[in-house]
Amino acid sequence: MASSSGPVGRNIRKSKWAIDFSNRSRGGGDRQLMPVHTDLTAPLGYSSSVQGVHSHRESDADLLVKRSWDVALGPIKQVPMNLFIMWMAGSTIGIFPIMMVGMMFIRPIQAMMGAQQTFKMIEGNQQLAQRFVYLLGNVLCVLLAVYKCHGMGILPTHASDWLAFVEPQKRLEYSGGGMLL
Repeated sequence: MASSSGPVGRNIRKSKWAIDFSNRSRGGGDRQLMPVHTDLTAPLGYSSSVQGVHSHRESDADLLVKRSWDVALGPIKQVPMNLFIMWMAGSTIGIFPIMMVGMMFIRPIQAMMGAQQTFKMIEGNQQLAQRFVYLLGNVLCVLLAVYKCHGMGILPTHASDWLAFVEPQKRLEYSGGGMLL
């Protein structure tokens, strides 16, 4: 009984999709494969001519500028989320609002400290404007954090916050609610 498990006894059947690597031209540096079957039709959408090489270069440049603008507008896109977080945190002094305000300070400051690394990603002919927008967005986020600290009353804005012998300001008016009694 003969076994066909070995490479010698195997009956190799060539299909029309098989490529025969043994039919290579052996001369020089050009190694081209010889086609086994030439009756194959091209797949749908295949074109043998090279078209659109120039349009790919233009679209790559446009894509690069668009990606750079996405990086530059990142901090400004965070402003609505920061406003929502500020509203949700409230104006009382507690651990959650203090953590939120702390993160609102730390993130933009870290981003501004690592701006050189971010500017390496920004390329194109609009670099100056993109860098300005990136820094403006981070400064805007820091200003929102300062505004939240002011609203919570933890910024030292009066002389009584600094000096012990000055009396704190007294409120002249109180307002609240929307209902008349």
